[in-house]
Amino acid sequence: MADRSELEEIVERVVSQVWENHVPHIREELVRRVLEELPQTLGAGGSGDGGSANLLKAISSIYAGTTQKEILRALLDNTVRYSGRGALFVVKAGAAAGWQGRGFSEDGEDTIKDFALNVTMGAPEQALRSRMPFSGATSEIDPEFVSRFGGSADDQVLVLPLVLKEKVAALVYADAGVEAGGKMDAAALELLVRATSAWLEVASLRKQAQKEESADTTAEKTESAPPAHTAAPPSDPFAAHAPKHVASVPVPIVVPPVVAEQPVVVAQAEPTASVAAAAPAPAADPFANLSPEDADVHRKAQRFARLLVDEIKLYNQAKVAEGRKNKDLYGRLKEDIEKSRGTFLKRYGNSAAAGADYFGQELIRSLAEDDPSIMGANFRRN
Repeated sequence: MADRSELEEIVERVVSQVWENHVPHIREELVRRVLEELPQTLGAGGSGDGGSANLLKAISSIYAGTTQKEILRALLDNTVRYSGRGALFVVKAGAAAGWQGRGFSEDGEDTIKDFALNVTMGAPEQALRSRMPFSGATSEIDPEFVSRFGGSADDQVLVLPLVLKEKVAALVYADAGVEAGGKMDAAALELLVRATSAWLEVASLRKQAQKEESADTTAEKTESAPPAHTAAPPSDPFAAHAPKHVASVPVPIVVPPVVAEQPVVVAQAEPTASVAAAAPAPAADPFANLSPEDADVHRKAQRFARLLVDEIKLYNQAKVAEGRKNKDLYGRLKEDIEKSRGTFLKRYGNSAAAGADYFGQELIRSLAEDDPSIMGANFRRN
């Protein structure tokens, strides 16, 4: 098997090439190119039955998903490669409702979809509160779950949080199964769940970019494109899932729900005169004085800068957290920032938006949370 430095060199070369392509599609292209290169390097280092080779295939199948449901189904399909049983529970407003399961009996598969898992105790409570995987004995899981589906033969359970946008969107349950001799690879399962979380966030960014491009096309036809100031909220992969019942046990943990993919429009009463009077006026269009063509370039440049910085945050979460804490964010992310800056300037450096420094503004607004001192003393905006 090739050593780590050789693998890093290959990945760095592939990433550098892919960065030149359209950012909303970068993750898809990156995964494809890296997976084409790695087997050549691994060579005979892993057979079809090898652990690392199977893990690579499992992650590849997750990344092959193009919709959120496909991604989550691939996660569950691969969960039972490394455990006896697996199930995914949707977390909304502090309650966890079954979505799908694998490795259960036929009756169990159907019932999982409606089962309300108690998250006020044991492993689910720990995983939900800490946003970290938690393992324990069978007694650490909802007794009603054990009564209905049976306990693990080795008396061990594992609950992993699936985190999206820093919130727990779902809990993944796994055990070795009800028969003796079942398998349970906690490290592999954690890697699969983390890979799924990252890929779902990338899919959300890509969907956002596609919506914005579609909005641009519509705006060009109607010549009335509105300004885009904020990124679209992440969509909810479980929006269509409506459990038939919820747990009657009070749930003290409150986790904000993920925004639905198709928001439900709820009829509301007309606001009173005092409320209407207090409502803020719509924000003025900052590009109102520009020609339609120049205004369109400025809006696209803003959105492109936002997508580039979102990519930096997504793939460097640990560095971002440490950089904000120690106020040396630019030093930790200099290479990524300058590569993204180059990509931005290549597209908009000679356009009508060249002098606006949208990329630098977005670094301060989003990466440094509106505090320039967090970037560090050696930071340059442009």
